[in-house]
Amino acid sequence: MDRLSSSPRLMIVSDLDHTMVDHHDPENLSILRFNALWEAKYRQDSLLVFSTGRSPTLYKQLRREKPMLTPDITIMSVGTEITYGNDMVQDEGWIEFLNQKWDKQIVSEETSKFSELTMQLDIKIIYSGGMDLDILPKGAGKGQALAYLHKKLKEKGKLPKNTLACGDSGNDAELFTIPDVHGVIVKNAQEELLQWHAENAKNNPKIIHANERCAAGIIEAIGHFKLGPNISSRDVTDLSDAKLDHFDPAYEVVKFFLFYERWRRAEVENHEVYLSNLKSVCSPSGVFVHPLGVHQSLHVCIDKLKDCCGDKKEEQYRVWVDQVFPSQIDSDTWLVKFQKWEQTGQEQQGCLTTVVVSSKGVKPTEGLTWLHVHQTWMEGTTKNSRNDWFF
Repeated sequence: MDRLSSSPRLMIVSDLDHTMVDHHDPENLSILRFNALWEAKYRQDSLLVFSTGRSPTLYKQLRREKPMLTPDITIMSVGTEITYGNDMVQDEGWIEFLNQKWDKQIVSEETSKFSELTMQLDIKIIYSGGMDLDILPKGAGKGQALAYLHKKLKEKGKLPKNTLACGDSGNDAELFTIPDVHGVIVKNAQEELLQWHAENAKNNPKIIHANERCAAGIIEAIGHFKLGPNISSRDVTDLSDAKLDHFDPAYEVVKFFLFYERWRRAEVENHEVYLSNLKSVCSPSGVFVHPLGVHQSLHVCIDKLKDCCGDKKEEQYRVWVDQVFPSQIDSDTWLVKFQKWEQTGQEQQGCLTTVVVSSKGVKPTEGLTWLHVHQTWMEGTTKNSRNDWFF
């Protein structure tokens, strides 16, 4: 949260399984559409919060399986744990709040001296998904965790201008009870949440039941509530026709790697025109530093794409970028840092990427010029061979 100097334009608080992540979508199109929208239009001045019933271990497992973005804040174990950033630093204040006036070890030691005593708990019971029963401390839960975050942000003078809560099951219902929060119940929601909505929020204009499944329903809600841009780059058929009236480095990065994915999936027509367009946005003196340390001309790298056109056509191959953060280093130059990921089937490979782009001598409609690209393997990722990793 500290990376923002003022109130976030938007804070999205989303459940994961069957809300952000569609387990019935083998191509992961819904979440990839959201990813492209978030990184191009929201990452720089907004907050992404995942609120899941999963434990930290199961949450990390899901991230290894699905093309998920890195959230600013992660709420896990049905609101009993709050962590921040890439390192998932625990919120000690939340731990203290849940443990207030409670020391289980002391209680257990003292009560064990009296055999006639029976343990009684001040708890909350949440039923969700038609099969899950969560027993939580009274002050815990997804709703209370969100309220705590709002209070914490308000104390810092950074209360979000808008908050959108997103869910599909009973343990998400609390999210929609927090004041001044917009809510979206995705199309594929569980019956217990639909029943809660009918009984408690049917006439509440700030809570909608989406017409779209999972992450597509979240994008729908952004548009419905007019919270900001709601057209994902993945919804644009011909990205070469997507012209801007201002320079936007984050959008340029998202668009470039979406071009790259479509090329390798054989989803591009007019191949020569496509390559010419790519080469036109790369400086003739531009350099690409491969994760293995090899230096090459950007134009040479573009030419080599001829060898991989359609090579992933028969595979479940996707490319996405995460944590795209541009910083302007002079009047016409930006340094953009992000993670670039590729997934083929269930295997993910990622690299830390730094790009230098320039607006010198070009118009916004022409796009920024790429001067330098430097990549290093992400820690823990499987190192790809040079022959199969082009950008």
